Amino acid sequence: MVKVAFCDFRFLLLIAAAVFIYIQMRLFATQSQYADRLAAAIEAENHCTSQMRSLIDQISLQQGRIVSLEEETTRRDQEFRQIKSLLQHHRRKDLQRLMDNVQVPVAAVVIMACNRADYLERTINSVLKFQRPISSRFPLFVSQDGSNPDVKSKALSYDQLSYIQHLDLKPVETERPGELIAYYKIASHYKWALDQLFYKYNFTRVIILEDDMEIAPDFFDYFEATSALLDKDKSIMAVSSWNDNGQKQFVHDPYELHRSDFFPGLGWMLARPTWDELLKENHKGRQFIRPEVCRTYNFGEHGSSLGQFFKQYLEPIKLNEVQVDWKSLDLSYLLEDKYTMHFANIVHKAKPVYGADMVLKAYNIDGDVRIKYKDQSDFENIARQFGIFEEWKDGVPRTAYKGVVVFRYQTKRIFLVGSESLKQLQIKDF
Repeated sequence: MVKVAFCDFRFLLLIAAAVFIYIQMRLFATQSQYADRLAAAIEAENHCTSQMRSLIDQISLQQGRIVSLEEETTRRDQEFRQIKSLLQHHRRKDLQRLMDNVQVPVAAVVIMACNRADYLERTINSVLKFQRPISSRFPLFVSQDGSNPDVKSKALSYDQLSYIQHLDLKPVETERPGELIAYYKIASHYKWALDQLFYKYNFTRVIILEDDMEIAPDFFDYFEATSALLDKDKSIMAVSSWNDNGQKQFVHDPYELHRSDFFPGLGWMLARPTWDELLKENHKGRQFIRPEVCRTYNFGEHGSSLGQFFKQYLEPIKLNEVQVDWKSLDLSYLLEDKYTMHFANIVHKAKPVYGADMVLKAYNIDGDVRIKYKDQSDFENIARQFGIFEEWKDGVPRTAYKGVVVFRYQTKRIFLVGSESLKQLQIKDF
């Protein structure tokens, strides 16, 4: 019985040992797994630490680059501020130099237009031919009276000019029956355009052209040179580029200029102070400067004047072709205090002619000729013989200065002298 119990005890002990060994083996296996995991974790930790250190190194490197870039940015900002300051300095100098070199316009040039688009195009092209190189000194305008679409379209097709438009729908009342309404409309347009250019655009001088004109090569030089006369001599109302007796057979000297009591028009320059006064009163006996050889040519056979005088007086006009260096010439002889004596000396030297057949007698005389006329009728008779303009306006013959009309005949000068002219010129009667 005891033996059986002992055997059972050893058997149980063996089972316990087996269980213990199994447990130990399981524990060892578990410990091995944990050891492997721990080693992997340590390795992973070491790898993470290595990556962290690498990342820290990269961050440190990037921080170093950032610091370097910040320093470079600061340096470049300083350089930029220095360059900007230097550039502003040079810009101020260049602007000042530019302002020093900027030329105040001599005069605005305005082409007065209405309803003749083809004429306007010819005039603009003629003006631009000589105006382009000096456009800053002679800004170009077209002023249209009315709303003709072709004229407006033509004017706006040019980038080189400014366009202004006069619209006046009020009915025109003439002072006397039978007068042409067109002339009143033209006068209204002229006043409006001059007001615009003098008071809105603030020009000191304006050159007025019509839409049926061509200009000479020295047109702008002529007006620039004579602008000084307008400034110095208040007795000059305007400077004109036109001579009513400027037909080919009656002119010769492109350098010759005259004063006149008769307003020539057809391409003329006016100063703002004179316009200010004209708005309040008439021209107060002022005179005009005109050339012997025209600086404008009027090709407008069809217009408000209905072609009056065109074939006889306008078509044969000689347009100057000589490039006169006006800036080199002394024009002071045209000032009021000098011109009367200057002109009187020329008239005084001319040889007097009397009686009939004056054209023939003038033909046979060498040098200048003077012919006295008694009154308007007598003047018209003599003018008709030579073929010059017979017309008077307000008691003044066309082109006259103190009643004296001068024109060329075979290059010599012919002076038609009024009955009071010599006294006004302080010349003893002949």
